[in-house]
Order: sequence, then C-alpha cells, then structure tokens
Amino acid sequence: MESRIERDTLGERKVPTEAYYGVQTDRALENFPISGLRAKTVYVDATIHIKKAAAIVNKSLGQLDPKKADAIIRAADEMLGGRFREWFVVDVFQAGAGTSHNMNVNEVIANRAIELLGGQKGDYAVVHPNDDVNMSQSSNDVCPAAVRIAAVLNARKLILSLLSLEQAFARKSGQFDKVIKSGRTHLMDAVPLRLGQEFGAWATNMRKHSEAIGRSSEQCKELGLGGTAVGTGLNAHRDYRQKMVEQVSSQLDVDLRMSRDYFEAMQSLRPLVELSGAIRNLGQDLIRISNDIRLLASGPTTGLSEIAVPAVQPGSSAMPGKVNPVMMEMMDMVCFQVIGCDTVVLLAAQAGQLELNVMLPVVAYNILHEIEILGNAVDVYEKYGITGITANEERCRSFAQGSIGIVTVLIPYIGYAKAAEIAKESLSSGKSIRRVIVEKGLFPEDKLNDIFDLYRMTEPGAEE
Repeated sequence: MESRIERDTLGERKVPTEAYYGVQTDRALENFPISGLRAKTVYVDATIHIKKAAAIVNKSLGQLDPKKADAIIRAADEMLGGRFREWFVVDVFQAGAGTSHNMNVNEVIANRAIELLGGQKGDYAVVHPNDDVNMSQSSNDVCPAAVRIAAVLNARKLILSLLSLEQAFARKSGQFDKVIKSGRTHLMDAVPLRLGQEFGAWATNMRKHSEAIGRSSEQCKELGLGGTAVGTGLNAHRDYRQKMVEQVSSQLDVDLRMSRDYFEAMQSLRPLVELSGAIRNLGQDLIRISNDIRLLASGPTTGLSEIAVPAVQPGSSAMPGKVNPVMMEMMDMVCFQVIGCDTVVLLAAQAGQLELNVMLPVVAYNILHEIEILGNAVDVYEKYGITGITANEERCRSFAQGSIGIVTVLIPYIGYAKAAEIAKESLSSGKSIRRVIVEKGLFPEDKLNDIFDLYRMTEPGAEE
C-alpha cells in the first residue's frame, strides 16, 4: 500500500496515500480496534456543521484566511452532501472526550480543502487540521455541542413518529368505541370497559411522551461552543460565541442558544441524561402496551383472542398456520436495548471530573442509537402492527357478560356484602350473575335489563 509521511507531536507516521484522514486518525485506528462501530451519521453531520460555521465566523472576524475558509466551507458542504463519508472511521470506543472523533473530522475536511486549493493530501501548510479547521475550538466544546445538536435532530424525528402512532391509536379508539369488553385488574375479572377506551388511553400516553421528549430536547439546544478547552474561551474571538450559535442555528434551521454558563455546559451532560431518561420512560410504556396487545391477541383458540394483529410473516418453522405478534415482540426488544443505552448514558454522565466529562463518546453513541432505533421501531410498529388490528367483538362481549366483575353494578342497589354473596354463588354454582339474581327474585326483568346495560357501565354515573 502506498503511503505518505505525516507528523504530529508524537513523531512521524505512515498514512495511506489515498486516505483523507491524517496521522491522528491513523493512530486512533491502531489504538482502538474495539467494536467496529462508528459514529452515528447525524453526529458526524453535526460536527461538520460546526466546522463549517467556525470557518464562516472566523473568516468574518478576520481570524481565518478567506481562501482557506472558503475551501473548508466547500469541503464541509461536499461531505454534508454525502461525499467522503467512508473516511470517518474512528471506533465509538476511543480516546476520552471525543478527541479522536474531532481530529478525524478536522483531518478529512483539511485534506479535502487542501485538494480544492490545488495541494496534495497531507500538506498541512496549505490548510492545517488544528490551526485552521479547528480554529477557536477544542474537542471539549465541539463534541458536547455536536452531540446535543444531533440529539435535537434525532428527537425531532422521533416526536413526529410518536405523533403518527398517537393518531393510529386514536383512530382505533374511534373504530372500537362500541366494542364492550371485560376489564381486568390483577389479571382478574373486573368491570366492563370499551376496547376503544383502552386504545384511547394508549393514544393519550403517546402524546404525553412526545411532549416530555420535546421538553427534554429543548434543554439540548443550549450550547457551549466557544468555551474552547475548559470554558474560558481561550484563543477564541470575543464575538465568536454569539456568531457561532447564530450561524449553526441558521445552517440547521434549529433555534439554538448560547449557554449562560460555559463551564457548566462543558462539565455536565445533564441535558443528555434528561432526554435519555424521557426516551427510557417512553420505552417502558411501549413495552407495557405491546405486552397488553400480545395478551389481548393471545390464542387464537386457547387465549383471550379479543383482538387480532396483522399477519406479517409465518410464525413458526415447525407449526403450520401459526402467526405471532412479531411487531410487538420487536418493540419489546428495541425498548430493552433503549433502557440499556439509557443506563450507559447515566453511568457515563456521572463519571465526569472537574472541567470535563471524558466519557462523552460512549454517551454520544448510546443516546443517538436509542433515539434512532426507537424511531425506526415506532414507524414499522404503527405501519405493520397497529394499523391492521381488528376486534373480535362477539368474543369481547361474551367475556364482558360472563365476567364476575359486573356484579359491581349492584352495589348501589343491594350493597357490597350482598353483591359479594351473589358473586360467590355464581362462581360456586357455575350460574351467571344474572341467573342468580333472577332466581332470587331481586329485580323485575325490565329493571334487570336496565341495570345490566353494559354500555352504561363504561360511563360515569350511578343510578339516581
């Protein structure tokens, strides 16, 4: 393999001639052959946007040579358009604070800018990764800002997916509004409700989670760009901070803002922990809802079978005709992974010391991974799982009519104790609640019909 010689503070090193990365990235490739996982595309994009903005701002402030700045900007635009992506190669598990990631981006942009100015890759006298591309920056302010920006962008997509899922549940709520079924508490018979009310509760739950994620993602819009190494802003122009947040906001069409305390912004990963926690909370509710759907769809002949989920693939390699609730199973597994990612974020966030949290790279990967996979899962969950759910109305009504829970409606008429006696007799004799009441002559038939109106049982109000 042909190579070129590059130098850094540790000495000389051969770098593949065709590589757009440089010596520091090459060291990282040797040092960290850990997982084969690379930075999420949205994180790389956010970092490139910061480099582009820095070139624009430093040029406007007279800090960066206009020809170099223009080349850096053009190189960044090419990469944001999809070119040279194969050269962002550093493993997720790398040097602390994201230094390897930051230098990988610096070197790729620098080497492409060098080419655009007519030079050869590695000739950093033309455009330097540190002096020019990284001007007024440090890994310590760039990487935390890039993660926050990427999280905001990913969260925005997730929220749209959740709003769509909410609407899908709401449509089912309307479709199943007249379907009467038995409620179940402690997995035991309870008073009736409507299937539409169950789906309506799930729609409300998704709305509340989307609102919570939106509130949390707002905290990530506060950036510490311009804090440089420890928050003081050493080596950055006094106007750099404000111009940077305005420029990045313009590039991304996101309302970002300067941190009120640059030291706190660099020390604490609080906004990312808050957002990750909101996503974890969504995950636990999606597990609960998916398991409820699996239970309601169990069968089709030996389970509840009150609803049927779409048949999207054969369910068994051994049992012909078997169909499984695969979208709900998939959602459970994704949410388990989400909860694991959140645990990593939490542990890494508390592991920072003094002016910096060096565990940022693993936070960057995990929070972006959890948002990404959950958003993808929600999309197919709605499309292939929720939209096609149907109700077995006859079975639902049969369970509701046979439920011991309907005896509760008698309490206003005969009291809790006598109602309990009727329930016990029904269970011991095998007779229905209604038949026991008729045999005891407690109510005339027309009154009994009125009392045991199942739909009325699903709405508030007692007999006056």
